[in-house]
Amino acid sequence: MTLNTVTLSTQRLTLKPFTANDADETYNCITPTLTRYMAWDPQPRHEFDQTWSNWLKNFALGTEIIFVIRETSSQVFIGLVGLHRMQTSNSELGIWIREDYHYHGYGREAVTAVAKWAIDFVKPDFFVYPVAEENYPSRKIAESLGGKVVSKFSGPKYEVVTYEIPVSF
Repeated sequence: MTLNTVTLSTQRLTLKPFTANDADETYNCITPTLTRYMAWDPQPRHEFDQTWSNWLKNFALGTEIIFVIRETSSQVFIGLVGLHRMQTSNSELGIWIREDYHYHGYGREAVTAVAKWAIDFVKPDFFVYPVAEENYPSRKIAESLGGKVVSKFSGPKYEVVTYEIPVSF
């Protein structure tokens, strides 16, 4: 399996690498309330285009992969899940789910699928999962995978806790 052909499937979701064809759906779901607990704020479209272009460059270099999350039955865009710093021993997991799909377990399902895939494909020693201290739903994802808080720091927007997630979850 190569990065270009990877497709992950769960009971309800299909995850495929982000492409330029996913940009419009992604951009349309980025809102100020969604990004409240994200490191960045909503961007003007031209800046977002640069952001996703960088995702594709990093994907080509093999340093990160951003998966588009779709509901398998409807193919509705649900969000993105990323695996960053793939060439290190502590790859980083990140997730966002569009607001109208929150609280249905999609984030946990997607992060779990990517982590299981990464254990075999990337072979990290552990995962890191930085999250806003007050983002309790996202923190529950890390904790459901056996994650433990290993550090805390003040970010530009909020207090950040970093989880270390074992590969033996």
